[in-house]
Amino acid sequence: MIVPQDLSQIRKDIEGFVGTKVKLKTNKGRKKTVINEGILEDAYSNVFVVKVKNTFENTFRRVSYSYTDILTQTVELSFYNEGDQEQSQLM
Repeated sequence: MIVPQDLSQIRKDIEGFVGTKVKLKTNKGRKKTVINEGILEDAYSNVFVVKVKNTFENTFRRVSYSYTDILTQTVELSFYNEGDQEQSQLM
């Protein structure tokens, strides 16, 4: 059961890292996992947005995920500190 207090705590945690470099590990189902790095751009009331660089082109794209994706472990976020070393992981 999803508890609203858990979602609000996840939202507060993510809002504290806006503007920092993140590593996304996304579960796409059927044993497919995609790992990307990007910058946490913004955190809204229901979703957060990550700016990810395309690997084949020199362009950026924005992907958004809901806080429920973190709670259900569909998405795992790892935050970097200023020295580009993984600092902490959210779920």
